[in-house]
Amino acid sequence: MESNIGLFNDCFPPVMDGVAVCVQNYAYWMQKKVGGVSVITPNVPGADYSVYEYEVLPYFSVPVPFRKPYVTGLAEIDPAFLKKIVNRPFKIVHAHSPFTSGLAAAHVAKLRNIPMVATFHSKYRDDFSRVIKSKFVVNQIVKRIIDFYDRADEVWVPQASVEDVIREYGFKGPVEVVDNGSDLVADYPEAFFADARKDLGIGPDEFVFLFVGQHIWEKNPRFVIDALEKIKDVPFRMYFVGTGYAADAMKDLVAEKGLDRQVTFVGMLTERADIVKYYAAADLFLFPSLYDNAPLVVREAAALNTPSVMVEGSTAATILKDGENGFLIPNDLDVFAAKLRELIHDPERVHRIGVQASRTIVRSWEDVVGEVLDRYNRLIARKKMLPLG
Repeated sequence: MESNIGLFNDCFPPVMDGVAVCVQNYAYWMQKKVGGVSVITPNVPGADYSVYEYEVLPYFSVPVPFRKPYVTGLAEIDPAFLKKIVNRPFKIVHAHSPFTSGLAAAHVAKLRNIPMVATFHSKYRDDFSRVIKSKFVVNQIVKRIIDFYDRADEVWVPQASVEDVIREYGFKGPVEVVDNGSDLVADYPEAFFADARKDLGIGPDEFVFLFVGQHIWEKNPRFVIDALEKIKDVPFRMYFVGTGYAADAMKDLVAEKGLDRQVTFVGMLTERADIVKYYAAADLFLFPSLYDNAPLVVREAAALNTPSVMVEGSTAATILKDGENGFLIPNDLDVFAAKLRELIHDPERVHRIGVQASRTIVRSWEDVVGEVLDRYNRLIARKKMLPLG
C-alpha cells in the first residue's frame, strides 16, 4: 500500500520512552484503520524493523551524548534518504520531535505541499540546560525549536497544561489538545493481579511502590529515594523500571541510605507484558516529576488500578484530583514521606482510588487515533486531496 501518513520521531522501539510508545501506537492503529503508514526514525543498531505491520524507514544515526540509549541522525542533510521519503505519496506528515526527524518532516511537507502536524511533547529547555551551561545558547536552541513549531499547520499538545510550557517558550500560534492514550485498557480479572505479584515473588500483604521511566535526575528520583529513607522502618518494596544516565548514581544512593533490601532496580523492559506485570503488582506509582509534560506511565499505571502520587502544581499532575483519582503532595520531602507512610497503612483506600483512576484518566489508543485521523482528514481536505483510507 502507498505511504499516505508519515510519522516522524527521533526515537522508536527498541528505544523506549513515552513519545516512542505514542508513535508506535499511532502507527499500529492507523495501519489497522486506514493503512499506508510509514515511521521515519534514526536507526538503532541491531533493531529488527521488519516485525511491524507498517513500514519503518530508519536513517543513519549516532549516539546522543549523555543520553544513552538515545540516538540521533542526519536525515535533513542526507540527500539520498530525503529523496527516498520525498518521493513517497504522503498526504500528511506528523512530527513528534522538533529535531532531525521533525526537520525532515518539514522538508517533505514543503516540497510536496502537504500539511504537517507537530506535537510538542517535552520540556526541551530542561534537557539542554542539563548539558549546556550557557543560558544564551540554551535560549537560542529554544528559539529554533519554536521556529520549527511555527512552520506547522497545526501544533498539538498532549494535555491542556502543556500549553503553558510552549507559551513560556515563546510560541504564539494556536494550540490543539489531543490526548495520549493507553494500550492497557483490558478488564483485568482479580487473578491477573494476584498472579503478577506471585510471579515477582511479592507476598499478598506486601505494599509495593513503583517507578517506570527514564532514570534521569530531572524526573526527581532523588526525592523518591530520600522519602523512602524516612519510612524504611515500615515494610515496603520499591521497584525502579527503566534506565538512563543517572541509573548507577541512583543505585549508589539507595545503597548509601541502606535501602538495598527494599529497593530493586529492574532495568529496561522492552516487552509490554513484562511492564504490565509490574503495574499490576504495584499498589502505588511514585512520579513526583517536575520535568514531564504528560507522562504516559501515569495513565498506564492507572489502567492497572495503580494510582499515582504526584507533585501538585506540576504540569504532569493536572490530570489528577487529590484523593479522587490520585494523590497530590507539595514539593516537600517530609510531607511526601508522611503521605507514603499514611498510605501504606490504608491499602483499601489506595486500591479504591486506583480503580477510580482507571475509570477517569485512561483512554484507549484506538479511540485517540480515531480522533487523530479525523483531524488529519480535515487538514488534508484544505489541500483539496482525497481523504485517508
